Amino acid sequence: MQSEKLQLSVVIITKDEEDNIESCLKSVYGWVDEIIVVDDESKDRTVDIARNYTNKILIRKMDIEGRHRNWAYSNANNEWVLSLDADERITEELKEEIKEALTNSEFVAYSIPLRNFIGDYWVRFGGWYPAAKVRLFKKDKFRYEDVSVHPRVFIDGECGHLHSDIIHKGYPDFGHFLSSLNSQTTLEAEKWYTTGRRMSMPRAFWRTIDRFFRRYIRKKGYKDGFYGFMIALFDSLYQIMSFAKYYEMKRKDKL
Repeated sequence: MQSEKLQLSVVIITKDEEDNIESCLKSVYGWVDEIIVVDDESKDRTVDIARNYTNKILIRKMDIEGRHRNWAYSNANNEWVLSLDADERITEELKEEIKEALTNSEFVAYSIPLRNFIGDYWVRFGGWYPAAKVRLFKKDKFRYEDVSVHPRVFIDGECGHLHSDIIHKGYPDFGHFLSSLNSQTTLEAEKWYTTGRRMSMPRAFWRTIDRFFRRYIRKKGYKDGFYGFMIALFDSLYQIMSFAKYYEMKRKDKL
């Protein structure tokens, strides 16, 4: 006898995710009573694949990440929302923990650990695990900051913490990691520029060096071997690349 579906809306943000979306959808299909895919005008087969699992597919071009995600959650019919990215999937252990949390909840939101992978390597150190994020919440008690990159979360109430993982297959290889770094630093520089934030070259250099040693030494990234070194290196490059792009924007503004 099939168990009753959980009254929970799973909201998945997508953009050209044909290689990932099916695994994500399979992990929640038949378990919850609503799956929403909010697609950022994908050019591949993402939407076609998603139609096999849900009829609630919304097309919206992403403008600002925080605003885009808040809009996506506002379309949920249920009080509780589980937010996933297309390269993520949930485990059976997490399903049981979420079910228990919603049945006996004294909180309005929950953080969930992310088990992050580069290729088939699970990154355990350098601050990459458990790296918990708020992903389960009452939609009227939660919102993201209205910014384009790394938006903060605002919760109207108490936040609990779950123990089972979301599996995050974020980077197939170092090439994808570097490509993501390039796009993220562009958004970071634009945020600094549009908000009038001041960033000097000495401060950028200091943050570049500090980021590497904090990630590699203090957070024990060295225990992940070469992966740990590359993560620390990319994390430090994030600072100087963001500054370089910000510097160019400021310079062009003066011409």
